[in-house]
Amino acid sequence: MSYEPFVAPETDETIAVYPGTFDPITMGHLDIVNRALHLFDRLYIAVAVNASKMPLFDLEERVEMIRKAIPAGEERIRVEAVSGLLVDYAYTKGAKAIIRGLRAVSDFDYEFQLALMNRRIEREVETVFLMTGFRWIYISSSIIKEAARHGGDVSGLVPDHVCEKLREKFMK
Repeated sequence: MSYEPFVAPETDETIAVYPGTFDPITMGHLDIVNRALHLFDRLYIAVAVNASKMPLFDLEERVEMIRKAIPAGEERIRVEAVSGLLVDYAYTKGAKAIIRGLRAVSDFDYEFQLALMNRRIEREVETVFLMTGFRWIYISSSIIKEAARHGGDVSGLVPDHVCEKLREKFMK
Protein backbone atom coordinates (compact mmCIF):
# COMPACT_ATOMS: atom_id res chain seq x y z
CA MET A 1 0.00 0.00 0.00
CA SER A 2 1.12 3.54 -0.56
CA TYR A 3 0.03 6.54 1.42
CA GLU A 4 -0.45 10.14 0.44
CA PRO A 5 2.34 12.45 1.63
CA PHE A 6 1.65 14.16 4.92
CA VAL A 7 0.42 17.73 4.75
CA ALA A 8 0.39 19.47 8.10
CA PRO A 9 -3.19 20.10 9.24
CA GLU A 10 -4.38 23.69 9.65
CA THR A 11 -5.61 22.87 13.18
CA ASP A 12 -4.03 21.94 16.45
CA GLU A 13 -5.72 18.54 16.34
CA THR A 14 -3.70 15.81 18.05
CA ILE A 15 -3.61 12.54 16.16
CA ALA A 16 -2.52 9.05 17.23
CA VAL A 17 -2.35 5.66 15.56
CA TYR A 18 -3.33 2.46 17.37
CA PRO A 19 -1.92 -0.49 15.39
CA GLY A 20 -2.54 -4.18 15.66
CA THR A 21 -3.71 -7.26 13.85
CA PHE A 22 -6.93 -7.26 15.92
CA ASP A 23 -7.62 -10.91 15.12
CA PRO A 24 -10.20 -10.40 16.56
CA ILE A 25 -10.74 -7.11 18.36
CA THR A 26 -11.34 -7.64 22.09
CA MET A 27 -12.79 -5.58 24.91
CA GLY A 28 -9.18 -4.96 25.98
CA HIS A 29 -8.47 -3.33 22.62
CA LEU A 30 -11.60 -1.21 22.95
CA ASP A 31 -10.50 -0.18 26.43
CA ILE A 32 -7.25 1.14 24.94
CA VAL A 33 -9.21 2.95 22.21
CA ASN A 34 -11.30 4.72 24.86
CA ARG A 35 -8.24 5.65 26.89
CA ALA A 36 -6.49 7.01 23.79
CA LEU A 37 -9.51 9.19 22.95
CA HIS A 38 -9.07 10.91 26.32
CA LEU A 39 -5.58 11.97 25.21
CA PHE A 40 -5.93 12.59 21.47
CA ASP A 41 -8.45 14.34 19.21
CA ARG A 42 -8.32 11.72 16.44
CA LEU A 43 -7.37 8.06 16.45
CA TYR A 44 -6.49 5.91 13.47
CA ILE A 45 -6.93 2.21 14.17
CA ALA A 46 -4.37 0.66 11.85
CA VAL A 47 -5.27 -2.93 11.06
CA ALA A 48 -2.00 -4.55 10.13
CA VAL A 49 -1.06 -7.06 7.52
CA ASN A 50 1.47 -9.15 9.44
CA ALA A 51 3.33 -11.74 7.36
CA SER A 52 4.55 -13.53 10.49
CA LYS A 53 1.00 -14.28 11.68
CA MET A 54 -1.70 -16.51 10.23
CA PRO A 55 -4.89 -14.64 11.09
CA LEU A 56 -8.19 -16.43 11.58
CA PHE A 57 -10.05 -13.52 9.98
CA ASP A 58 -8.99 -11.91 6.73
CA LEU A 59 -8.09 -8.23 6.62
CA GLU A 60 -11.51 -7.08 5.40
CA GLU A 61 -13.29 -9.06 8.13
CA ARG A 62 -11.08 -7.56 10.83
CA VAL A 63 -11.61 -4.01 9.55
CA GLU A 64 -15.37 -4.56 9.41
CA MET A 65 -15.53 -6.05 12.93
CA ILE A 66 -13.66 -3.03 14.30
CA ARG A 67 -15.91 -0.57 12.46
CA LYS A 68 -18.97 -2.30 13.94
CA ALA A 69 -17.43 -2.08 17.42
CA ILE A 70 -17.04 1.71 17.20
CA PRO A 71 -20.07 3.59 18.56
CA ALA A 72 -22.31 5.04 15.85
CA GLY A 73 -21.56 8.69 15.23
CA GLU A 74 -18.01 8.53 16.66
CA GLU A 75 -16.21 10.69 14.13
CA ARG A 76 -12.83 10.85 15.87
CA ILE A 77 -11.93 7.28 14.91
CA ARG A 78 -10.85 6.02 11.49
CA VAL A 79 -10.22 2.35 10.78
CA GLU A 80 -7.81 1.53 7.95
CA ALA A 81 -5.86 -1.46 6.70
CA VAL A 82 -2.11 -0.87 6.62
CA SER A 83 1.01 -2.63 5.43
CA GLY A 84 4.63 -1.59 5.44
CA LEU A 85 6.31 0.41 8.16
CA LEU A 86 3.86 1.58 10.77
CA VAL A 87 5.89 4.66 11.60
CA ASP A 88 5.71 5.77 7.95
CA TYR A 89 1.93 5.35 8.02
CA ALA A 90 1.72 7.34 11.28
CA TYR A 91 3.80 10.14 9.81
CA THR A 92 1.62 10.37 6.69
CA LYS A 93 -1.45 10.73 8.90
CA GLY A 94 0.13 13.57 10.87
CA ALA A 95 0.17 11.46 14.03
CA LYS A 96 2.23 12.59 16.98
CA ALA A 97 2.00 9.19 18.66
CA ILE A 98 1.69 5.46 18.19
CA ILE A 99 -0.45 3.90 20.92
CA ARG A 100 0.66 0.56 22.32
CA GLY A 101 -1.36 -1.35 24.88
CA LEU A 102 0.38 -3.22 27.66
CA ARG A 103 -1.14 -6.00 29.75
CA ALA A 104 1.87 -7.16 31.74
CA VAL A 105 5.56 -6.50 32.21
CA SER A 106 6.25 -9.33 29.74
CA ASP A 107 4.73 -7.18 26.94
CA PHE A 108 7.07 -4.30 27.66
CA ASP A 109 10.39 -5.71 26.40
CA TYR A 110 9.13 -6.33 22.86
CA GLU A 111 7.14 -3.09 22.75
CA PHE A 112 10.15 -1.12 23.99
CA GLN A 113 12.30 -2.51 21.17
CA LEU A 114 9.65 -1.54 18.59
CA ALA A 115 9.37 1.94 20.08
CA LEU A 116 13.12 2.47 19.85
CA MET A 117 13.25 1.35 16.23
CA ASN A 118 10.30 3.56 15.31
CA ARG A 119 11.97 6.49 17.06
CA ARG A 120 15.16 5.87 15.09
CA ILE A 121 13.24 5.86 11.80
CA GLU A 122 10.98 8.84 12.51
CA ARG A 123 11.80 11.13 15.42
CA GLU A 124 8.59 13.14 15.02
CA VAL A 125 6.40 10.22 16.12
CA GLU A 126 6.41 9.17 19.78
CA THR A 127 5.22 5.89 21.27
CA VAL A 128 2.71 6.09 24.11
CA PHE A 129 2.17 3.01 26.27
CA LEU A 130 -1.26 2.59 27.84
CA MET A 131 -2.08 -0.04 30.43
CA THR A 132 -5.15 -2.11 29.71
CA GLY A 133 -7.86 -1.88 32.34
CA PHE A 134 -7.44 -4.46 35.08
CA ARG A 135 -10.54 -6.41 34.06
CA TRP A 136 -9.01 -7.09 30.61
CA ILE A 137 -5.41 -7.70 31.66
CA TYR A 138 -5.56 -11.48 31.14
CA ILE A 139 -7.15 -11.56 27.68
CA SER A 140 -5.56 -11.54 24.26
CA SER A 141 -6.85 -12.30 20.79
CA SER A 142 -4.92 -15.58 20.86
CA ILE A 143 -6.52 -16.71 24.12
CA ILE A 144 -9.96 -15.67 22.87
CA LYS A 145 -9.53 -17.68 19.65
CA GLU A 146 -8.29 -20.74 21.52
CA ALA A 147 -11.21 -20.69 23.95
CA ALA A 148 -13.73 -20.18 21.13
CA ARG A 149 -12.11 -22.93 19.03
CA HIS A 150 -12.88 -25.41 21.82
CA GLY A 151 -16.43 -24.19 22.42
CA GLY A 152 -15.65 -21.86 25.32
CA ASP A 153 -17.95 -18.92 26.01
CA VAL A 154 -16.11 -15.70 25.15
CA SER A 155 -19.14 -13.43 25.41
CA GLY A 156 -18.34 -10.26 27.31
CA LEU A 157 -14.67 -10.52 26.30
CA VAL A 158 -15.33 -9.43 22.71
CA PRO A 159 -18.19 -7.40 21.22
CA ASP A 160 -21.33 -9.46 20.56
CA HIS A 161 -20.92 -9.39 16.76
CA VAL A 162 -17.35 -10.68 17.13
CA CYS A 163 -18.56 -13.49 19.37
CA GLU A 164 -20.99 -14.48 16.61
CA LYS A 165 -18.25 -14.35 13.94
CA LEU A 166 -16.07 -16.63 16.10
CA ARG A 167 -18.94 -19.13 16.43
CA GLU A 168 -19.42 -19.07 12.64
CA LYS A 169 -15.70 -19.67 11.98
CA PHE A 170 -15.41 -22.58 14.35
CA MET A 171 -18.68 -24.28 13.37
CA LYS A 172 -17.32 -24.89 9.87
